[in-house]
Amino acid sequence: MKLIELVVLVVHVIMALAIIATILLQSGRVAGLSGLVSGGAEQIFGKRKGMDEALARYTIVVAVIFGATSVILSRYHV
Repeated sequence: MKLIELVVLVVHVIMALAIIATILLQSGRVAGLSGLVSGGAEQIFGKRKGMDEALARYTIVVAVIFGATSVILSRYHV
């Protein structure tokens, strides 16, 4: 295994874990039963939009890097 292939593989694994983490950290549109309870509170106190927007942007960046490393790794293994 070449050094560059190893580096890309390590980055790929890190991005895979990062994309899982960023998706799980985002709040869903429908929060289920907890959404019924806290729904009124969100209308009064407001929702944490800054954190959700930052996570959404970070998820996009991580997904693009993950896709790029996938393409690079597929070229090495042909």
